[in-house]
Amino acid sequence: MFSARGVILGSLGAIGLLIALMVWNQSSPSNTSRTTVSRPLVVFCAAGIRAPVEAAAREYEREYGTPIQLQFGGSGTLLNNLRVAQRGDLFIAADSSFVDLARSNNLIDEVLPLARMTAVIGVPKGNPRQVSGISSLLQPGVRVALPNPDATASGSLTRSALSQAGTWDALSTRALVFKPTVTDVANDIKIGSVDAGILWDATVRQYPELEAVPAAELVPHPSHVSVCVLRSCDQPTDALRFARYLAARDRGLPHFATAGFTPVTGDVWQPNPSVLLYSGTVNRVAIEESLREFELREGVQVTRVYNGCGILTAQIRAGQRPDAYFACDVSFMETVQSGFQPAVALAETDLVLLVQKGNPAKISSLADLARPGLKVGLCHEQQSALGALTARLLRNVGLHESVSGNVSVQSPTGDLLVNQLRSGGLDVALVYAVNASQVLDHLDVIAVSSPGAIAIQPYAVGLESDHAQLMSRLYEKLRAQASRDRFLNAGFRWKVPDAR
Repeated sequence: MFSARGVILGSLGAIGLLIALMVWNQSSPSNTSRTTVSRPLVVFCAAGIRAPVEAAAREYEREYGTPIQLQFGGSGTLLNNLRVAQRGDLFIAADSSFVDLARSNNLIDEVLPLARMTAVIGVPKGNPRQVSGISSLLQPGVRVALPNPDATASGSLTRSALSQAGTWDALSTRALVFKPTVTDVANDIKIGSVDAGILWDATVRQYPELEAVPAAELVPHPSHVSVCVLRSCDQPTDALRFARYLAARDRGLPHFATAGFTPVTGDVWQPNPSVLLYSGTVNRVAIEESLREFELREGVQVTRVYNGCGILTAQIRAGQRPDAYFACDVSFMETVQSGFQPAVALAETDLVLLVQKGNPAKISSLADLARPGLKVGLCHEQQSALGALTARLLRNVGLHESVSGNVSVQSPTGDLLVNQLRSGGLDVALVYAVNASQVLDHLDVIAVSSPGAIAIQPYAVGLESDHAQLMSRLYEKLRAQASRDRFLNAGFRWKVPDAR
């Protein structure tokens, strides 16, 4: 018989185990409905963007349980504070000029576009002073408030635009007051402290007591709102997840539209997106490490499909829709370019002859490939970019027919030819220099000097991708300095002039 005490202790132990299991289940990685961060995400946000950001942040908190701590101020003021404090997770700037400043100061990493707005003249409803443009603000008796050009994006943009027009000095001298945020300017107009002021068109739409008067000098200078991941951020995956939420067409961006902004075309929201990348096999050795780093930082999955570009483009023409395509050569990108954004060349590599160590067949040029008895390996013309470039090269020098008789292996990729050569099945193969760079201890390389013996590798984002912004950030990852070094180490030459 168990004692009463034993029964009680056993019951308490069972209850404790049940509670522990419940807590474990709530914090288990398989429970993806909520995220867990070590501390609140600290977001420094331009005051003029408060309404949509605040609405999206509260929604995100409810949905995922992640606390968002918002701090508002003028873009310039926030940027100056960030320079000093070197802390925080995200910076939401009201204009790209402050993003450029933040980047030049090494304060930010990823940048996600959010919306566009234009500076206008804000006046009380009904426009009692009949303000019609900047010239009206220079008339006697018109009380004007301006956003501080050293503290706010609206003030900085206004100063730049009106300086070009030759009216800034006169207007800044006439201004009754300079305000630290555009919201302060709007409130001054609302309560009648001033007759007019420079505001964002989106800000005016948030004040039913105000109306906007377009200024011809300001219209050509729209402001671009972006959210940036700060370099001081120690939880970048969580910060990027909230940034993607803000920039999602079905989450944060509708709040921007409601608040009077013109939102960008954002990605579809997924907490942990899965995207599809088609890539020519030759690129694999240079991009794999960058892809793994990108996945870890962004909290996404990149499904790679490596193959000969002829096979990949055939699949695309048959209806497959990768989120991005990284081709072995521009010639294959051109065949499917209509389905992608403009392609950007990242790197290039030469075509070379690869032979057995010591070059026992004494091969010195393309012409030697026609020598009777040689076992030659080429890539398939229809299946790969390397094959198409090889066929074009041999035709250009009048050797295509004579070499064809010696071809004993046709492959969709250069890597397979390298393996055939190493196993002794070939005397020579025409491959990319990148293919050869990994086997220089076992095989020898013969340069090909003929024109056209170069392949250029372009990257393009799919027009139908639901994650176009994400794939654009992958491009930024691939063009960064660390990625450039990987390409160079793999035997490529770099095509991007300003890798960061």
